[in-house]
Amino acid sequence: MRFVIQVVSKSSVDVEGKTVGEIDRGFMVLIGVKGSDTREIADKMVKKMLGLRIFPDENGKTNLSLSDIGGELLLISQFTLYADCRKGNRPSFINAGAPDMANDLYEYIIENCKKSIPTVEKGIFGADMKVSLVNEGPFTIVLDSDELLASKV
Repeated sequence: MRFVIQVVSKSSVDVEGKTVGEIDRGFMVLIGVKGSDTREIADKMVKKMLGLRIFPDENGKTNLSLSDIGGELLLISQFTLYADCRKGNRPSFINAGAPDMANDLYEYIIENCKKSIPTVEKGIFGADMKVSLVNEGPFTIVLDSDELLASKV
């Protein structure tokens, strides 16, 4: 599983000209699911993401979490995070999770986040989405479950 976490002052996602998700200060997260991912892996990824202390405190140090600042979440599925570009010029997506399985995990992640964060918005799985954001910093973190699980965190 991969999360691309971007600190934003605002972000939105539109489908067919209609805004389906919109947040103010918080994280806009692109979520990629691979075939071997599980709910247990999703739980670890969510815990790590929500615990990240990457917002500035009163001294300008990155010391505050999403909850500490009353931040919001916009979660967007993106299977292309598992593009394999090693061979040729046309990416392969064979490592991305099958749509039904990936959607189930995506929805599970959303529900899991709602337990801790009051405002959780989302895109529409499989839709052609137009994502807008104002990235603060810019500050972008990539969480990869393979790396996270290897570190025994």
